[in-house]
Amino acid sequence: MKPGQMGNKKPFEAVVREQGATVLRVCRAVLGVHDADDAWSDTFLAALQAYPTLPAGANVEAWLVTIAHRKCIDHVRAGTRRALPVDHPPEQHSSLGIPGDGHEELLDAISSLPPKQRQAVAYHYLAGLPYNDVAALLGGTAEAARRAGADGVKSLRSALAAHQSLAHTSSKGDI
Repeated sequence: MKPGQMGNKKPFEAVVREQGATVLRVCRAVLGVHDADDAWSDTFLAALQAYPTLPAGANVEAWLVTIAHRKCIDHVRAGTRRALPVDHPPEQHSSLGIPGDGHEELLDAISSLPPKQRQAVAYHYLAGLPYNDVAALLGGTAEAARRAGADGVKSLRSALAAHQSLAHTSSKGDI
């Protein structure tokens, strides 16, 4: 700000010295001791930007308290959107489970499949994509993707035949 533009306004440093304690009291009353310093700083940063356009005869204290009030509201609102730090986050169990948790044989069998079969099985059976979309990802036709998926499942069944808990069987006695 140029000296001719200032008129009879005090330098901003003098305003901070005179009104700083008042603004800090307002911030502490609204936010408490811990967040008051941040709101105080935000208040004076905003005031510094707007000070050159403040009329010379304006009530600077009321103006600063209004800015402080609004900055405190901003801090309260921001606080409701922030996560609260905790020592130990609560344990949340997934209904899907952890991939590979307890199914090492299945993962080993899938990883031993040829790439096209592995991808067709993963995209169709695990991700639920229709064969047209699988074909678009793999390149080729939907029929080729269907064949790769079927061959992959057939290979998985034979590889997992020894592990009855994971293998798909069609015996009459198994339910």
